[in-house]
Amino acid sequence: MLRFFDLIFSLMGLIFGFPFFLFIYIWGLFDTGSPVFKQERIGRNKKPFILVKFRTMAVGTVSVASHLASGTSITKMGGVLRKTKLDELPQLWNVLKGDMSFVGPRPCLFNQIELIEARSARRVFDVRPGITGLAQVNSIDMSTPELLAGTDAKMIVEMSIVNYFKYIFQTALGSGAGDRIK
Repeated sequence: MLRFFDLIFSLMGLIFGFPFFLFIYIWGLFDTGSPVFKQERIGRNKKPFILVKFRTMAVGTVSVASHLASGTSITKMGGVLRKTKLDELPQLWNVLKGDMSFVGPRPCLFNQIELIEARSARRVFDVRPGITGLAQVNSIDMSTPELLAGTDAKMIVEMSIVNYFKYIFQTALGSGAGDRIK
């Protein structure tokens, strides 16, 4: 049932959000010259997929978890996009394709070994990663791998239609601070 909601909402978001996508894309051309950011992440059953976001850091910034990246890499536009979470909009495409869900554990990078091990032990990779979830609305980021993996596992066990919509609305209303930057 949740996949049905993912399909409907991502398709609607892509269609009705197109003017925003276009505006942010053009703004990004002036900001970095390369407004779309693509990165390989770990998906369901540890299968790799390409995550798509609007670029918030300078082109050429090293590919590490946000909490390890330098804050000086964030562009002026990137700061606005991160604060408003608009940098996540292109992930609607990942949701539509089935790589992600609206709600699930945030997808990690292959070089985040401690987090991968903690999530593997708790079977977090059995589900699709998500744009938001319990950890995100509680400002738990990838800098605390054990806490994050435990929170993700709790969310998975307690997932319901009510919680699915609760995490989406909490995120839309500003809960959570996103991934920390040094």
